[in-house]
Amino acid sequence: MSWTDFYRRQEILEATVRLAGRNPAEPLPLEEVPGAEEHFGTEENVLLALQYQWTRTLSGRLRAEVTDPDDADGLGDHVDAVTRAWRAAVEEHEALREVLDHAYERYASLRRMHEGELRMLAVTAGLADPREPADEIVKVGHALEALLRTSRSETPRRRPVMGHLRRLLAPSA
Repeated sequence: MSWTDFYRRQEILEATVRLAGRNPAEPLPLEEVPGAEEHFGTEENVLLALQYQWTRTLSGRLRAEVTDPDDADGLGDHVDAVTRAWRAAVEEHEALREVLDHAYERYASLRRMHEGELRMLAVTAGLADPREPADEIVKVGHALEALLRTSRSETPRRRPVMGHLRRLLAPSA
């Protein structure tokens, strides 16, 4: 892929999110985006590229928050760091997040990528160990993501977050 192709694909993805953001629950309007079908072929391929973009953004923010130089001993509150990273990514890419949220049920491949994101959130927050069964880590990630979504407007604080997360996870234990 040439740089020209790379930038063209990025333009197509941005245009698709802009158009889909008007009605995120509907299938992507690929026919309205010049070059979308030519470069990506299917809606699933576009959504996978968008999920990859989201994951790249979120993981970069997670790295920045978790490796905060002000936290020299490395014992900072990782739940708060994940909360800040997730909220910043959503604030920056709200339409993208909405489009993806409505598309997970349409494609198994997209759900698998989302489960990877959920595992990343749970492990980075220190709420799961990477050696645990993947399904269990995904459950923890789902609970954390649900908590992040419901408390978006609140200032991140560890104690209420952890207490709520424990209540969410208790039935799965």
